[in-house]
Parts: sequence; structure tokens; C-alpha cells
Amino acid sequence: MNVQPQLSFLLDYETPRMIELGANFYAAQFHLMKLLPARYMLDRAEESGALQPGGHITETSSGTFAMALAMLAAVRGYGFTIVSATSLMDASFKERLKQLGASVILVEDESRTGNQSGRLAELHRVLESKPGAFWPKQYDNPDNPAAYSRLAEMIVEKLGRIDYLVGCVGSGGSLSGTTRYLRSLFPEMRAIAVDTNNSVLFGHAAGPRLLRGLGNSILPWNLDHTLIDEVHWVGALQAFGATRELYRRRAMYVGPTSGAAALVGAWYARTHPQETVVAIMPDKGYRYQSTVYSDEWLRSQAGWPAATLTEPTELSEIVPAGEGDWTYMRWARRPL
Repeated sequence: MNVQPQLSFLLDYETPRMIELGANFYAAQFHLMKLLPARYMLDRAEESGALQPGGHITETSSGTFAMALAMLAAVRGYGFTIVSATSLMDASFKERLKQLGASVILVEDESRTGNQSGRLAELHRVLESKPGAFWPKQYDNPDNPAAYSRLAEMIVEKLGRIDYLVGCVGSGGSLSGTTRYLRSLFPEMRAIAVDTNNSVLFGHAAGPRLLRGLGNSILPWNLDHTLIDEVHWVGALQAFGATRELYRRRAMYVGPTSGAAALVGAWYARTHPQETVVAIMPDKGYRYQSTVYSDEWLRSQAGWPAATLTEPTELSEIVPAGEGDWTYMRWARRPL
């Protein structure tokens, strides 16, 4: 693997620790997983000439992919503009991006559904104003899932055969990419997608989402539904509770997407004790100090504390659920 010397320190951020959470349950826990696809996409763009030295990068993102691009742009000497929505990016995260040299544009989002159309319109305005700017297109760029061949390789090196892979879905890159490579070795391995309420990824209508970092209000090309065996919709309150439990019991300071993945993965490990389960945990918890790790903020959320669920409710059809719920459906590798 060719790594520029000035970027080598970032490998620690994009290389997961393999943590044993049970006799047959492991976490691939990242500091900042989105550095893996972001670096891979920029490398390919540099090689093809789509991104020129001293050029400009622009993308629409509300979370860790934005942070990954901002870090890489700062280190590699690129300009960077990120477009997001007012409902998705808090002041402290915006300030962190700006301190890295990023220009941050937030579009209004009164419906709190992400305003993807408004964000894309603004992104195209930026592209028109900066000829030659590179747009990574994380939702549709095949280099996103391709980057996760490295994660698949690391899992096999550490654990050998695995039977269940659990991952949260946003752009579709991490779960689809890792599954595709692992299935070349283990065709019967089951891929478990973790989504949340009001996300369109597996059939819900778009709506406000309290749980961020997973789910989407548009369908990305990088999500391959035909790879997925089962899908879980984890309500925000269940994810928050699981996240705090990881910190309280295991001192794992992670974000709520990791909590949701741990909740689902632990259930498969308990119900399939002879099979090996791996959950992908994509980030640390620093972005959530004022929310998930704040008792005051949690108390302000309707329904908190929610009764802790130890198993999901199986659905025969896709139906809406509440933030204290946890449901799942056998997807059976079918298209949406």
C-alpha cells in the first residue's frame, strides 16, 4: 500500500481495532472509518487527473465523511467546500471543519429530513463557480465500496472465517463493499444491515431522524440490496442506550451508530453461539459529547429513558416504528 509520508499518521484513524466483545462476537472499531474511502477516492482521482494539485474538493455530507475529506484536504493542500443542512450539523462540528480550512455551507431544512435537493442545488452552484473542482460523490462512486477490500482483508487476517457481518448503512459503501469481498471467501456469510426510522434505504418514508450517522433520505447507488440478508431498524433511544452501555461497561467511547451495530450484533452472537459475528463500529464519540453523552440532553428527549430491549420484533411487512423500538425483517438478498 502506497502511503504518502505526511499522511501515514492518519492510518491509525482508518485502521480498526479488533475488539473481542464475547466468545463469538467481535467489533471492528475505528477512530474515523470514513478516512478509508475518502483517501481511496482522492488517490484514484489524483491518479486519473480528476483532482489536480492545489485543486478544490466539494461534497455534500453531514458527518464523518465531511471530517475525513477536510482532514485530507488540509494535509494535501486542497481547497474544500462542504454542503450540509441546518438540521444536520451543530455549531461545534461546523467549527472543527472551519478550523481545518473548510468552507461550510448550510442550507435551510425546516422539515428536518436533510433537504437533499437543496444541498445538491447548492453543491452544483459551487461546482459551477470553481471550474475543475472534484466532487467525490460518496453515494454513487464505486471507489467508496472498493476501499473496503482492506477492511475485509484485516477481518480475515485477525479472525479467519466469519458467519455474520453487521453494519450500519448510510451511503452503503462500508457494508456493501466489505460484504462483497468477504463473500468471495465465505459465500454463505450473512450480511446484516442496520438502518433507522424514517430512512428510505429499506422502504420507510423519508422523515425527521433523531439518530444520525446512518439512514438516508435518498437511495445511494452504492447500497446493493441484493447482498443483504436481514435489515434492522433501530430506534434512536435504543441506540443511545446501547452506546452509553458500551461506555459504562467496556469504556468504549463510540458514536451511536456503533451503539446500534453493537446492539444488533450482540443479539446475533447470543442466538447463534457457534458462529462468529463481527460488527463494524465506524467512529469515536467525540462529536456526541453534548448529545448522547450528556445526561441533560438525553432527559430532554421524549421517551427517555426507554425500556432496554434484548431482542427485535420481526416484521412481515415494512411499517413505521417509534424511537424506542427495534424491528427487523428477513430481506433475503432481494432488490428494493
